[in-house]
Amino acid sequence: MSMITRSKHACFGGIQGFYTHDSSSIGLPMRFSVYQPPQAANGPVPVVFFLAGLTCTEETFMVKAGAQRVAAELGLMLVTCDTSPRDIELPGDRENWDFGVGAGFYLDATTQPWATHYRMGSYVLELRDFILANFSASADRVGIMGHSMGGHGALTIGLKHPERFQSVSAFAPIAAPSECPWGEKAFSRYLGDDRSSWRAFDATALVEDGQRTSALLVDQGLEDQFLPNQLSPDRFESACRGAGQALTLRRQSGYDHGYYFISSFIADHLHHHAQLLR
Repeated sequence: MSMITRSKHACFGGIQGFYTHDSSSIGLPMRFSVYQPPQAANGPVPVVFFLAGLTCTEETFMVKAGAQRVAAELGLMLVTCDTSPRDIELPGDRENWDFGVGAGFYLDATTQPWATHYRMGSYVLELRDFILANFSASADRVGIMGHSMGGHGALTIGLKHPERFQSVSAFAPIAAPSECPWGEKAFSRYLGDDRSSWRAFDATALVEDGQRTSALLVDQGLEDQFLPNQLSPDRFESACRGAGQALTLRRQSGYDHGYYFISSFIADHLHHHAQLLR
């Protein structure tokens, strides 16, 4: 599997790189980024994957979150990926900002024309293995986190694959997508009308159905414009409480949905991952 280095930059004693590789899951080239902390020069380090939200790319988190300074202090590698395939045009994939390009929802589509290339759930697992094979990352110390649509992805992938991701956290996740407009729109088109099939990509449903992972950390801003209709943290909290899934849900007064919110609490999340990945 080929990899092209698009750019590399010195950053807090480490290296921030942006890359393209050929994805077998997607069947197309995919872009990703890696922050290698200075400790990676001396041997494998823990690695945390960040899944971005709607409309974002593999660059958004690395540019906006201010995470590299803390990652360098903790010796954590950071990896981000794009939010959908890009090198193909499908009918209607650019008509809405919350579906199609930039909105892959970290699932494997089952309906055409999406099923062939919109396989972001499998892609995250593929990228995990690719990073472990090509960078100085420790195979048994891997975490996953995300924001909004990416928070949904981090929770669902983390819950389904606890053996591959030993730590999980999220910012303002779409925590019950089967029951909100964003999720209903995406799931009905990617997965079809059988709502029972949606449960495999719904964090609340997964917890209700018996999936478990390590202790979760979730931050939610109380001034988030999407909180009333899209995110459902209370529902997720209730499911975790009923199922015995450890969850710390922090409700942050005054914060909205954007990267000022993420940058304010990214250090807490990286410390959460570092502690679990020791």
